[in-house]
Amino acid sequence: MSPDTSSDTHISPLLDTRTGDEHGEEESKAVWWKRLLDLEEAKNQLLFSLPMILTNVFYYSITLVSVMIAGHLGELQLAGATLANSWAVVTGLAFMIGLSGALETLCGQGFGAKLYRSLGIYLQTSCIISSVFAVILSVVWFYTEPILILLHQQSSIAKTSALYIKFLIPGLFAYGFLQNMLRFLQTQSVVWPLVLFSGLPLAINAGLAYTLVHWTSLGFKGAPLAASISLWISVLMLAIYVNRAKKFEHTRAGFSLESFRYILTNLKLALPSAAMVCLEYWAFEILVLLAGLLKNSETTTSLIAMCVNTEAISFMFAYGLSAAASTRVSNELGAGNPTGAKKAMEVTLKLSILLAITIVLVLALGHNLWAGLFSSSTTIIKEFAAMTPLLAMSIFLDAVQGVISGVARGCGWQHLAVYVNLGTFYIIGIPIGCLLGFKTKLGVKGLWIGLICGLFCQGSTLLLITLRTKWVKEEVPGDDHRDTPVSC
Repeated sequence: MSPDTSSDTHISPLLDTRTGDEHGEEESKAVWWKRLLDLEEAKNQLLFSLPMILTNVFYYSITLVSVMIAGHLGELQLAGATLANSWAVVTGLAFMIGLSGALETLCGQGFGAKLYRSLGIYLQTSCIISSVFAVILSVVWFYTEPILILLHQQSSIAKTSALYIKFLIPGLFAYGFLQNMLRFLQTQSVVWPLVLFSGLPLAINAGLAYTLVHWTSLGFKGAPLAASISLWISVLMLAIYVNRAKKFEHTRAGFSLESFRYILTNLKLALPSAAMVCLEYWAFEILVLLAGLLKNSETTTSLIAMCVNTEAISFMFAYGLSAAASTRVSNELGAGNPTGAKKAMEVTLKLSILLAITIVLVLALGHNLWAGLFSSSTTIIKEFAAMTPLLAMSIFLDAVQGVISGVARGCGWQHLAVYVNLGTFYIIGIPIGCLLGFKTKLGVKGLWIGLICGLFCQGSTLLLITLRTKWVKEEVPGDDHRDTPVSC
């Protein structure tokens, strides 16, 4: 889609106010359906969401497939790989996702306001910021073993996890660049090519990881190394595409020192966005660490980690709608149409509920098959089945709040979401989980019930904020010389 023509086509469905009174009873039914769900807007969002869902699932699966392949080497390897992957998410990957959230506000509203060159400048700024933080976080990853032992994890599992994560360090840098380019393309509604650029690296990773683990002397270490290589392949593919495609000739800016001028502007949104994302991810990963303190730590750690990974995969589906909400809201605000932004948000919220119900039904029917992908242990598969009802509840709540979080990123409300996540997870959710997990016989189930309480409070609070919001035009935060609107 050409940047010069996208704004008109992007907004027009939201401005359609036809009532259809001329067409009698048949049209009255159409009005009823439209009141329930704006079909034209829903169609546009689904066409946007589907490739984003596939893209996010494919990218997340790159590291997850490596965990699965390593996990079939034994229970220790499964516990070490799942803990390492959780540690990688909580200390690095989630942070990179959060940092890129600034682009959903800046690029989204910039594109809606037709400030096309600013998108390339903001992309460069975000890549600079991601590189600096990747260096800092890689040092943390290098000292994973003593940190995990300090957190009372079993020494053998901590050592195995540390070995795994060291070979994932190159992938951390690639992941930062990858998330920034995804946001750059997403805010321009260029999403279908991303399916190819994520699906191909995933296929490469599956073959490469299996080969390195089973056919070379690398063994266990081959799994994370394959993930790192595959992530860099994806980055190179995206970079070539952005630099060669004519549709980006107005939005890709050649390297410019001007990008350094916007570091503070970007950080004002990037750091709250990173905190917003990380606070939620940390709540999930803290459960993995707490599970290591329960009896039968290898089993409980693997079980909770499997639940967290299942939740994350399910959230990737909701994140497709979240990306649609963020893009539609930011584009409409950038174009000066807060009413359209509000309507887009309402449609996305309804779609998220339908999606959550679908995911829960699939999980209920196929939980044993899914658990078998992680482990061949009948004990773990049986325990996972017992966790499925609770997991279904958390997936439903997470899907709804994920869409509202997308609205927050599109509007630049990241700072509000930080306070909500901090309060609902760390003052309500985790304390309740610890109480039920360690003071009752519920164990792992108690930990997860606490998480459900946090998710419910988080989603309810964000929904209340969204519904009570007065949608008005204001300037982009931190960018005083640009006349791009944002809601407040």
